[in-house]
Amino acid sequence: MSEYRSDSAALADLAATWKSAYVHVPFCRRRCPYCDFAIVDESNDGSLDHETYVDALVTEVGMESDFGPLDAVNFGGGTPSRLDPKQLRRVIDALTSRFGLKSDVEMSLEVNPEDWTDEFGRGLSEAGFTRVSVGAQSFDSGVLEALGRLHTVEMIDATVQGLRACGIRSVGIDLIFGHPSETGRSWTRTVEQAMEIGVDHISTYSLTVETGTKLSRDIAAGAPAPDDDVQADRYQQFEEISQSHGFVRYEISNHAKPGQVCRYNLATWSHGEYVAFGIAAHDHRWGVRYRNHQRVERYLEAVATGDRPRLGVEYLSEQEQERDRLMLGLRLAAGTPLTPTARRFAASDAGMAMVEAGILEIGAGRMRVVVPMMTDAVIREALSVSAADC
Repeated sequence: MSEYRSDSAALADLAATWKSAYVHVPFCRRRCPYCDFAIVDESNDGSLDHETYVDALVTEVGMESDFGPLDAVNFGGGTPSRLDPKQLRRVIDALTSRFGLKSDVEMSLEVNPEDWTDEFGRGLSEAGFTRVSVGAQSFDSGVLEALGRLHTVEMIDATVQGLRACGIRSVGIDLIFGHPSETGRSWTRTVEQAMEIGVDHISTYSLTVETGTKLSRDIAAGAPAPDDDVQADRYQQFEEISQSHGFVRYEISNHAKPGQVCRYNLATWSHGEYVAFGIAAHDHRWGVRYRNHQRVERYLEAVATGDRPRLGVEYLSEQEQERDRLMLGLRLAAGTPLTPTARRFAASDAGMAMVEAGILEIGAGRMRVVVPMMTDAVIREALSVSAADC
């Protein structure tokens, strides 16, 4: 992929042909106050044995139909680094046996700094991981505490340098911006330290308030909420600093140095096909979307009886698939091809107004959002127009 710019249309179109697999690892030492993901909070419930869950994953992989050699595999969560590298390798072996892997397969994993040991890193390298993303979130100790994180700033650096020493090919970090406890100066320091630490890829996410989380309850009780305008400023600040250090935005939340695009991320946003395993996992193949049980007990019961742990299925028409492709592609810096649905939006009053305002750009057979923080607004308008034409 090194011959392509991270934000090139040619690379995005190529990614749409890649086949990927996602593996959900639900275990966390403790649930973060902003998190509404399907996880197992081991501070409240440590009864589920990791090996039992891995056994179920391996069994579920064996239930899947043919899919072809995989271009990318991503372990997400939860906290995948709660599993031992040998357990992760068992799942990789099951995927290899069932589907096969491309010779240049990307094998990626999310790691929390508090889980890091040199032995763990060596195990990841031996298991075949090529990309690791570190859940840094911030380089400000006060913000880390407010976010409910368990690691220190020093642990972030130790994890990144340890991954380098273990020979991991691509090392990235995740950052969260916009917590009310964060100041402009604090965010500047975080971004600058992210540049100095020497990573290849950075994912940035604005803090969102999800219903049912501790964060939402605190805000309902009077705690300050994230400010949209402040978050937009933080994002723009990151864009400017990261670009000056050689990072290129290829998706609204993802920035990479040349040749360091996350293959799994790009394939997903380019409407590629993928299989998925574990609780709450969603996959997309051949115009069909499946989703697994969210409750661990239901998931394990289904697998134990030889059934796929499906909670639901959605069969998409060609028009619905085209709408999905538009919705996902608008998040890419390369934009989305001008399909009939995209052309209808471009010709609508809303679409033309956004072009006139410099938010949307149309040319060379593609549609691009030029102002990244307006992406959600553009998507809402685009889907509204395409739905009206159904």
